[in-house]
Amino acid sequence: MNTYDIIVLGSGPGGYVTAIRASQLGFKTAIVEKENLGGVCLNWGCIPTKALLKSAQVFDYLKHAEDYGLTIKEFDKDFTKVVQRSRGVAEGMSKGVQFLMKKNKIDVIEGFGKVKPGKKVDVDGKEYSANHIIIATGARSRELPSLKQDGKKVIGYREAMTLKEQPKKMIVVGSGAIGVEFSNFYNSMGTEVTIVEYLPNLVPLEDEEVSKQFEKIFKKNGINVMTNASVESLDTSGKGVKAKVKTQKGEEILEADIVLSAVGIAANIENIGLEDVGIVTDKGKIMVNDWYQTNIPGYYAIGDVVPGPALAHVASAEGITCVEKIAGMHVEAIDYGNIPGCTYTSPEIASVGLTEKQAKEKGYELKVGKFPFSASGKASASGAKDGFVKVIFDAKYGEWLGCHMIGAGVTDMIAEAVLGRKLETTGHEVLKAIHPHPTMSEAVMEAVADAYGEVIHL
Repeated sequence: MNTYDIIVLGSGPGGYVTAIRASQLGFKTAIVEKENLGGVCLNWGCIPTKALLKSAQVFDYLKHAEDYGLTIKEFDKDFTKVVQRSRGVAEGMSKGVQFLMKKNKIDVIEGFGKVKPGKKVDVDGKEYSANHIIIATGARSRELPSLKQDGKKVIGYREAMTLKEQPKKMIVVGSGAIGVEFSNFYNSMGTEVTIVEYLPNLVPLEDEEVSKQFEKIFKKNGINVMTNASVESLDTSGKGVKAKVKTQKGEEILEADIVLSAVGIAANIENIGLEDVGIVTDKGKIMVNDWYQTNIPGYYAIGDVVPGPALAHVASAEGITCVEKIAGMHVEAIDYGNIPGCTYTSPEIASVGLTEKQAKEKGYELKVGKFPFSASGKASASGAKDGFVKVIFDAKYGEWLGCHMIGAGVTDMIAEAVLGRKLETTGHEVLKAIHPHPTMSEAVMEAVADAYGEVIHL
């Protein structure tokens, strides 16, 4: 009963997708989970945060009802119910994964799993064996020495989505996706938010034009933005928190009820038996090849525990690639240059490929096009005119090098660029593919037209 073809450690979007694909390919499969099926993404990350942000968006619509010719005399928020809705959405998704495990005849082993030599896994003292063991244990909120989390006044993303009371003032440290999404949510709910970013721009991995537009919108919405700044120390001895922030002008003391640390994540690779097996790690990540094999035969790793973007869709793709290779299928290595990144704030941000700066540094001669949503009929009708679509092409061959969007619903639009780049589409082909009107997505075609000097609506 305790012998399998494949055992997967961790049931996040990397682990559970891997297990399902393994089962589809005929492998006898088990999955080990110490908490809830679905991992951080379904229970504490991607899904419940989107539920919180949807509540914030609806609240914003109510605040601006008059812009749409509607009069709503009385409305208010119930912070507790907003949090409860988010938890309900997460629980529903986790139950969905339970159903998928049963449907695909995957054994769920509850408990803390450790890999052992000889292709074995120990789960709370009980031993299991498999021909192939796939580590997908994910990651957690990273702690800095100056930002020690106590779970009450200095918190990570888990506590940020289940607070009993809404804070009046909050400091958010870090402006990656987690930082800006929570800043957006709490600001919309009425909390006074200050965001502290060490680098010169918010969302620093994005194209510079996107970052600058994003910062303007955040400031317009009343969020206090501090870039080129770092939190040096925290004093939690009083009622709230006092943060000593180092800026280019000198030191400043900020006061808040709560500090949210959103300075990245750390892979969960401690105490899972890697040293006992002899699996090589470097800089807090498990080292793997293109097919996610570690240095020890029969042991694999995918998702946030390996180098590369720590994104749910990347973990899923890595897991599928891994088990298809184990099954002897012909598979292509993942192209990490064509991974979309999405941030679900208002406005949303979505991007894929090279930024303009990166493309120039690589020596490409560029054709760059930009189409603002202020010139889009659908955006005007929707009351969502902030933002733009920016496209970058190689002038010589027409290769689509990058696409960067900021605006309403752009996370649903970026897939066009991902697919186009996968199919090696040229700018001319995008231009001649008729896009529906009026839509937000026709802004992609318009931006390409701008790059090639053929734009009509600007």
